[in-house]
Amino acid sequence: DQSQLEKFVAEAFVAAQGQPVLLDSFLEGAIEVDVDAVSDGTDVIVPGIMEHIEEAGVHSGDSACAIPPYSLPGPMVQEIRAATVAMARELHVIGLMNVQFAVREEEDGHKLYVIEVNPRASRTVPFVAKATGMPVAKIAAKVMAGVSLAEQGVTEDPVPSHVSVKESVLPFIKFAGVDIVLGPEMRSTGEVMGTSPRFSLAF
Repeated sequence: DQSQLEKFVAEAFVAAQGQPVLLDSFLEGAIEVDVDAVSDGTDVIVPGIMEHIEEAGVHSGDSACAIPPYSLPGPMVQEIRAATVAMARELHVIGLMNVQFAVREEEDGHKLYVIEVNPRASRTVPFVAKATGMPVAKIAAKVMAGVSLAEQGVTEDPVPSHVSVKESVLPFIKFAGVDIVLGPEMRSTGEVMGTSPRFSLAF
């Protein structure tokens, strides 16, 4: 509550010794979306837009996710893609980029938030490659070596012919007494993938 916030912030300012103090605001009831993109500095492809099953706040490594997104409206998926492309160009990314978004339904419709942007490969790249049939890491490696997307003949985002779901493998059977409530710290030790023409069967 407000009094707890003020108490902790006061303590944080003392501990920070003049350095900035950052506050995170939790987006309650938001959907998390993981996006993998490849940029060569000019062109950008977005092979994977993955909608998480769990709400935002659960570590992306512990969340199940689906390609293509199973509940997001088409215009929001397009907005996510456009925002990813714009950030890749503005940040001059050469190679892979991962973006974590949150989508929350608010009074004036769905609103898109950027949680973090990482100019590197993410753990979702192998999943995206298998789900789409596009060798994402190979394409990105060539881009980093100076071969453009156009020179590789990669000009369009892949369109998945089926639904793919990634589910995390959690080690709770092996570690008795570990808190099984998922949160921002990653607990999974692996993952498994399901595919089907229908989301329900893939899941």
